[in-house]
Amino acid sequence: MKATPAAAPRPSRSRVRTTSIAAFVVLAALVPTTAAATGTQEVEAELPYVCALPSGQLPATVRVSAEFPERARAGEAFTPSGVTTTVRLPAEAVADLAARDAAEVRAATRLDVGVAQNTATATATWRGTAEPVALPETGPLTLVATGDVPSVAGRGDGDLTFSAGALAIDLALGAAEGAATDAATADPGSLTVDCTLAEDAPERGLLATVPVGTGAPGASGAPSSPDPAGTSGASGAPDDGQPDGTGEPRPEGQSERSPKVLENGGAPDRDDVPPCRYDEQHPPTDVSLNAYITGYANVNKMKGAAYLPPSCVLIEQGLPEPGPPDPDYLIFDTVSYADFHYEERKQTPPFEATFLSFDFAPVKATMVMEQTGPMRIDSRMKIRLSDFTTITDTYVRAPLVLRVLDLEVNGTPLDVGSGCRTRTSLTSKDPDPAHFPGDHLVLYGRGEQTVGLPATGYLLLSGGALSGEMSVPAFTGCGSDGEDLDRLLTASVSGPGNFVKQVQGQTCAIAAPVFPSPENEGQCTEDLQPYEIPVAER
Repeated sequence: MKATPAAAPRPSRSRVRTTSIAAFVVLAALVPTTAAATGTQEVEAELPYVCALPSGQLPATVRVSAEFPERARAGEAFTPSGVTTTVRLPAEAVADLAARDAAEVRAATRLDVGVAQNTATATATWRGTAEPVALPETGPLTLVATGDVPSVAGRGDGDLTFSAGALAIDLALGAAEGAATDAATADPGSLTVDCTLAEDAPERGLLATVPVGTGAPGASGAPSSPDPAGTSGASGAPDDGQPDGTGEPRPEGQSERSPKVLENGGAPDRDDVPPCRYDEQHPPTDVSLNAYITGYANVNKMKGAAYLPPSCVLIEQGLPEPGPPDPDYLIFDTVSYADFHYEERKQTPPFEATFLSFDFAPVKATMVMEQTGPMRIDSRMKIRLSDFTTITDTYVRAPLVLRVLDLEVNGTPLDVGSGCRTRTSLTSKDPDPAHFPGDHLVLYGRGEQTVGLPATGYLLLSGGALSGEMSVPAFTGCGSDGEDLDRLLTASVSGPGNFVKQVQGQTCAIAAPVFPSPENEGQCTEDLQPYEIPVAER
């Protein structure tokens, strides 16, 4: 069965309000029982969007394809499969990217999908990643993103509908050959494009409808059990009156329970992240900051990505110095330094990654990233004199070795010993190698702020996304009792061109609680830890 909504007319260039889509909220934390559907329906919807690019609001076409079950039983979760989001940006958008000296683009998409049943609603985030593509010389740019999406379960009888909503496109740009990339001229860096469903989109972005019922014909699986103790799996909140095993009806006027959206990840609880505070061994100063950072790093050879859990970073913010003269801008340069901080070591917490080595052997590794020298943060702030818009380009340079603590291949533990690590630091192509020689990882972020409006992109104080590309060096010191595992790890992991995206949260300015103001409200917990725990983005 294939459902294809009718094509919609080209959207107008009406101005829309755009926002930076931040971390999604986990609406449930249950392990679902998978519904076995009697059949599937193939859906392909082409929808008009309006996207905010440097040149203004531009029309775009977004095509979403996926497979849904034809029917489902209440309380049983299912996962849309084969989800593909294809974005077609117009030629004007290509010109915007080319103006930043970009020749190639890697894209990641975040599509808000509204899930509704009767009068109850919830929101799921469909995330996808696209292979890098070259910018076309003429015409539009097409990006094809795929990825896993959250499972969903209906609460009771009634159609479960899925509708496309706001879309964010994270673009990591690759420089054109021969483009200037010294410290004074930023490389293309990254850009987040926020898109809104056009007002004339058909059926308000409807993607699919799945009939759900406790005894729906054709629905399979055993009848679902009521939530234990009358609680909802969505958040652990008290039951809101949905009829259950007690036979009690929902109180009049009380809303139905929202469909369960079982996200694959989300903002961790504070109990699940390491402490991030200054102490007697690390006393703060008036310019001390701390923040959490998290993200993903691709491993091309494994055709997957490793997740870096929230890690604490202690930062000493530098003082701004006047930069080179410019007739159109006031320029200030700031150099700050930072250290990872975990159990009195300059490293991340241990993290696990599971891949298929050589496409067939499951490999699970427990690793840490260990800092071997100062982490330097160079920020150049340019204040445009014509409208006082501020543009800040930031480079983070970090010498980090990857240390392997444990390794399993096809379920069999392999003793890697105590000294298994990369020979040198993870490396990136530095835009200014003359001033910054040696092996280190380079991440880049750009932030902009117009007077009277919130900042967008990355700024050291407010955080945001940083991205880059790294090479993983060969491994050394891996193995014990005469067994050499260096070549196995090097063949499986080491190599160039691995995309990295890290998200830094809002910093806690240690001096802020002493001098409270509306600007620093909500930065710190009572014990001076960062209030915000960011969510990783692919």
